[in-house]
Amino acid sequence: MTDALKRLSDEGVAIWLDDLSRKRITSGNLAELIDQSHVVGVTTNPSIFQKAISSGDGYEQQLTDLAARKVTVEEALRMITTADVRDAADILRPVFDATGGQDGRVSIEVDPRLAHNTTATVAEAKQLAWLVDRPNTLIKIPATKAGLPAITETIGRGISVNVTLIFSLERYRAVMDAYLAGLEKAKAAGLDLSKIHSVASFFVSRVDTEIDKRLDAIGSDEAKAAKGKSALANARLAYEAYEEVFSSDRWAPLDKAQANKQRPLWASTGVKDPSLKDTLYVDDLVAPNTVNTMPEATLEAVADHGEITGNTVAGGYDRARADLDAIKKLGISYDDVVQVLEDEGVEKFEASWNDLLKSTEAELSRLAPSEG
Repeated sequence: MTDALKRLSDEGVAIWLDDLSRKRITSGNLAELIDQSHVVGVTTNPSIFQKAISSGDGYEQQLTDLAARKVTVEEALRMITTADVRDAADILRPVFDATGGQDGRVSIEVDPRLAHNTTATVAEAKQLAWLVDRPNTLIKIPATKAGLPAITETIGRGISVNVTLIFSLERYRAVMDAYLAGLEKAKAAGLDLSKIHSVASFFVSRVDTEIDKRLDAIGSDEAKAAKGKSALANARLAYEAYEEVFSSDRWAPLDKAQANKQRPLWASTGVKDPSLKDTLYVDDLVAPNTVNTMPEATLEAVADHGEITGNTVAGGYDRARADLDAIKKLGISYDDVVQVLEDEGVEKFEASWNDLLKSTEAELSRLAPSEG
């Protein structure tokens, strides 16, 4: 079953699970995926926690205790989510140790309502790192304009970061720039750069979803022929940018100081369009020193019928440019697409967080001890 996953791992792609819940931790399922499916990391986001906590599975006792203490709903939510991340980090600790800190990582996101506030994002990142208190944590910071200086400041303090919600090539270059600036800051402060890690979460499937919707509206033969190609093209050109930046003159002194490259992480790799193969964003994005974070359905699909045929990114840059040019010629604005996706991404995570606050508040009220 896991031959394709092993081949993927052997090609230099770290397999991370895009999901976490208390049940997954306590049932031994996470440990099993690490042991049998080559999973070496976990990513979370507000939507994942909303789904996990709203199910109620495994959270009753902690919620009862929190209700008895009359904590605020925000504090309760952070206590619950950081407990899950801490426990997952402990399960992944052997992987972290075996890979010298590169993998065995668990990501937790700053409050998405802070996406446009640099100072608050940095403060939240510091607080989360302190609360989880595990060396194999990554703090997720969105790649909004306000997020970029927050990335620099957080990395500069020696806190490892997962930069999330990257859709455009221009913003991705700005993210890498923010990471390098953070490393330069950390180096000037005398920190050990070998201990600082980062991934850049470049979103994949949502690009096809948005562009293909616009191609359907055009409806011409050229538009139909262009469907299902934009997301891979965008991701491949992101990898080209990664290769360029991490072989640059600016990178050289950081490399000498034992800094780690910021790996590209392919996020949103579950295929939404049933006309496309369900392993597309895994099979066709194989390249060394990358991460692919998959929902469990995608992980199982790759294990069952994934076609891992070596590096499927190198050598595809000209084709990728041509595919994105074809979209432009059809009158679709790349800049508009990626801005819409970033705005929607922030809004979706914020909506999930607000829903989670409401459902947690309802549970705290339900479990509150009667007075007297």
